[in-house]
Amino acid sequence: MLFRQLEYFVAVAQERHFARAAEKCYVSQPALSASIAKLERELNVTLINRGHSFEGLTPEGERLVVWAKRILAEHDAFKAEVDAVRSGITGTLRLGTVPTASTTASLVLSAFCSAHPLAKVQIHSRLAATELYRRLREFELDAAIVHAAHGDAHDVDLVPLYAEHYVLLSSADMLPSGVSTLSWRDAAQLPLALLTADMHDRQIINETFAGHGLTVGPQVETDSVASLLAQVASGNWACIVPHTWLWTSPLGGEIRAVEMVDPVVTAEIALATNATGPGSPVARALVAAAHQLSLKEFFDTQLPGVTRRR
Repeated sequence: MLFRQLEYFVAVAQERHFARAAEKCYVSQPALSASIAKLERELNVTLINRGHSFEGLTPEGERLVVWAKRILAEHDAFKAEVDAVRSGITGTLRLGTVPTASTTASLVLSAFCSAHPLAKVQIHSRLAATELYRRLREFELDAAIVHAAHGDAHDVDLVPLYAEHYVLLSSADMLPSGVSTLSWRDAAQLPLALLTADMHDRQIINETFAGHGLTVGPQVETDSVASLLAQVASGNWACIVPHTWLWTSPLGGEIRAVEMVDPVVTAEIALATNATGPGSPVARALVAAAHQLSLKEFFDTQLPGVTRRR
């Protein structure tokens, strides 16, 4: 059995199409098909249901694809380990973040990139937490900045980073003068633009409103915090976002921010890595850098007096 055979098999499982898998692997389709057929003969099992085209994996194929991804990930990690011994941390760190933590990535990466100038980074910031955890477990990401209290947070190691607090942003004329906090009940009376219902922060927001017997129906929903801020800038809507966005979004005189209270709601954010095996050198280096950070203190300084930020 060759690593190349496993790569071809995983590509077909992911693309669910032989021609696309061959293109992804930079080989001809006949060469890819022949390699997978050889793998099946070596294992004495049928891995793929074939008709005129790909028709899904067999039960044996479903089991093998899990092992194949792990074998390939550990093979890549071993090669990277050898390179790291020879010339330092190199290669590409594949980092995912939930959208509300996308601005946090720059703080987490700053120390990592300074310590390892030969490493490169790819950031994936438009994925839901469930998808981030899946990609971690299937070795498609090296690390992810995610909500720690999530139903999919298993088979991963977590490094706590900070806790999100929620703030409401709106045009100045939507809020009473001089207030620095706002209750969730009062926020429900405002025209709101919110994150989409599949996002974990929105689910926390919905649960908090529900705790007051309230259901909100925002006119605008988006999976982008930057888009929410643009809706607020138009003057037509208010939005609720984590306070961690305030450091990258200086507020103008027409936009105000107030902390949400009654209750104060927090959500723990952590750096997650796959708990299986030794992990890649770039992932371990990022974890080491994250342990040196004090993001909680940094972000909490954004909360006092947020209504006066100009």
